[in-house]
Amino acid sequence: MNARLRPGDPARPDPGQDFLLRDMTASDLDAVMRIETAVYPFPWSRGNFADSLTPQYVARVLVDADGEVAGYFIAMPGVEEMHLLNVSLAPQAQQRGLSLLLLDSLLASCRDHGAQLLWLEVRPSNTRALHVYEQFGFYPIARRRDYYPSTDAQGRTCREDALVMSATVADLLRRRGLAAE
Repeated sequence: MNARLRPGDPARPDPGQDFLLRDMTASDLDAVMRIETAVYPFPWSRGNFADSLTPQYVARVLVDADGEVAGYFIAMPGVEEMHLLNVSLAPQAQQRGLSLLLLDSLLASCRDHGAQLLWLEVRPSNTRALHVYEQFGFYPIARRRDYYPSTDAQGRTCREDALVMSATVADLLRRRGLAAE
């Protein structure tokens, strides 16, 4: 499924820049891995992404006008729910409103799969992501102790909790102006 997005669309990306959201393919994995390793100290493996290229997952990439992958998300549908597993933007694509394009596409996938609830985990230390999720309409519901690999101030391996956040799909669609009237 492809969707062309332009300035003025609900997420309002940078003026003058067109983006295409499409299904992730194996040919995208090199670009996805470049982004993943640039933005996460403990990235997913290439195998994690390859395993997500099956009908059991929703895997989308955000491609700029030059055909370069600027971001992606992986989600897993369940019974009346969707779990966002990974969402990332290339460093040069951040802070331009593009995360909203990815999340809006995720919402469309939720609607297509009949999901009523959308949830995710996020590091409490990832304040930028927390802010985006809160502004989008997610709210914290739980904490998973020692969920993420991490390092402490001395560089020693440790674990970081995950904040579990959730929202109803209907509420998110309304907030984003994407609900059917």
